[in-house]
Amino acid sequence: MAEYDYDLFTIGAGSGGVRASRIAASYGAKVAVAEEYRFGGTCVIRGCVPKKMLVYASIFAEQLSHATTKGWTIGDAIFDWATLRDFVNSDVDRLEGLYGDTLGNAGVERFNERAVFTGPNSVKLASGREISARYVLVATGSWPVMPEFPGNDLCITSNEIFHLPQQPKRLVVMGGGYIAVEFAGIFNALGSKVTLVNRSETILRTYEQGVVERLPPIMQARGMDLQMNAQITKVEKADEGSLVVSLSNGARIDADQVLIATGRSANTAGLGLEAAGISLGHNGAIPVNAYSKTSCDSIYAVGDVTDRVQLTPVAIREGHAVADTLFGDNPRHVDHSMIASAVFSQPSIAAVGLTEEQARREFDDVKIYTSDFRPMGNIFSPRMERGFYKMVVDGDSDRVLGIHMIGPDSAEIIQAAAVAVKAGLTKADFDATVAIHPTMAEELVLLK
Repeated sequence: MAEYDYDLFTIGAGSGGVRASRIAASYGAKVAVAEEYRFGGTCVIRGCVPKKMLVYASIFAEQLSHATTKGWTIGDAIFDWATLRDFVNSDVDRLEGLYGDTLGNAGVERFNERAVFTGPNSVKLASGREISARYVLVATGSWPVMPEFPGNDLCITSNEIFHLPQQPKRLVVMGGGYIAVEFAGIFNALGSKVTLVNRSETILRTYEQGVVERLPPIMQARGMDLQMNAQITKVEKADEGSLVVSLSNGARIDADQVLIATGRSANTAGLGLEAAGISLGHNGAIPVNAYSKTSCDSIYAVGDVTDRVQLTPVAIREGHAVADTLFGDNPRHVDHSMIASAVFSQPSIAAVGLTEEQARREFDDVKIYTSDFRPMGNIFSPRMERGFYKMVVDGDSDRVLGIHMIGPDSAEIIQAAAVAVKAGLTKADFDATVAIHPTMAEELVLLK
């Protein structure tokens, strides 16, 4: 190993890169990490962590709206965006420091600059320094896609939304995926007038549609304007500084901000991977095998940059597996099946396993069990919002193939259920479990 400057050089200090670097160092490898922006990556700095904090704040606004039915008398409640924004960003700063400390305590050398490939075993830092490594790990994540249309330079992405100087009174969100739906719900609950623009009739297309179809009516009842089967064709600045958004269906919408959330692509532009003989795949993703190895034996890649499963816990497991494989004498890979996920919409959606449509393509006999109920906590609200749970079962073996739900705290509930689905438990196992009453989760063992 002495012929190289480092045993492992990691490009990107997000969740996957940090885990791989720390574990590799624990095995005695000499490791360094280069990060051109901030340690922590998309999830910690401009993704799931600060976004979930905004979700908590926005849910509190919903709870305030029906506090009187719970016996509380509250004076005029005033929301201040700057206070929330600054608190969230201060916590991001704290977490960034912890990520840096974790690497430092593990003995990983850190470079706060960009690194690009100059060969299969070499990179060049922005400062001009050339570095060699036995292995190089790419963990640069993904980047928001900005579609082409006149005035797209007047729009923002999820990267910028955490730093807005003022809360937009009128927000247009373009997209139908989880990022668009989540931010639409956040700002609507905080008091903004939100318009969601989606190019098709369906949002959250990868989720169980029998569950998802219940969300749009709730979004509309909560005051959101849904412009389906439409796209933004142009954004112009009005004389007073606001924006005018033109849609393909002929509508014109006045807005203070336009958020584009139409997907993310692998963050590989300008990395110089061609110097190592690596050709990029769809959306700039780096093709890898089950062990996260690229077509070049010395280069590995994990996380969103591979466009396998774009979830932080997956990137962490992939990074850990790479370190175990290369330096821990424990070759292993990550099982990407039965991974639970959630959309922090309002109400939230969560899922694990196969949808009904997917199951019917793979199994001859599929049985469906559902529960349509009004969560007890929702009784205090003037809106008649209901929860809905759906279980997909293999009729021949009775094995649970998937669970899908919409309702309060769905993400918290699905985590325990995911263990059962991953373990291959049956519907009979669920039925044999005594319910905890009164809870929403008890519906999982009472499904008919």
